[in-house]
Amino acid sequence: MALPETINHQDFLLTLNTNQEPIVVDALPGVDVWPLFLDTENGVWVLRVRFHPGTTLPKHFHTGVVHFYTLSGMWHYLEYPDQPQTGGSYLYEPGGSIHTFHCPEDSEGSDGFMVVEGANINFDDEGNFVNIMDAGWIEDVLLAVAKTQGITPRYIKPGKNAGYSTD
Repeated sequence: MALPETINHQDFLLTLNTNQEPIVVDALPGVDVWPLFLDTENGVWVLRVRFHPGTTLPKHFHTGVVHFYTLSGMWHYLEYPDQPQTGGSYLYEPGGSIHTFHCPEDSEGSDGFMVVEGANINFDDEGNFVNIMDAGWIEDVLLAVAKTQGITPRYIKPGKNAGYSTD
């Protein structure tokens, strides 16, 4: 079989090393973020995230799938306290799942890598709608918080002319 006639030529690899990129501290309360890939058109967001001990995120409903790889530490969903996610754990979450992320106060926190398709629909403790968190919302919040910290996060922006956000 011959190579396709239409090939997206790459002059260089789009690579990010989170050991060298700035982290957005407290992008959300208790959540530090390295944005890696934000596709606002297709609703895909890829992040490395560090959760502080005691962090609980709002209960949320996923419109798409999530892949979450825990690099270190420990966390669990409040709905599944007997199923902790620890360093080395890979978790697949189907679209339509609903849960509440929690990193215990007495833990070291957690560091993880996530690929999210779609949005999180967030709810308060009484089950009332709070907001929709998608790739565009993530990008807006990260850039606003980063600006207050005097940093410019660099992440991959996809598309025909894929490149870095800072290009």
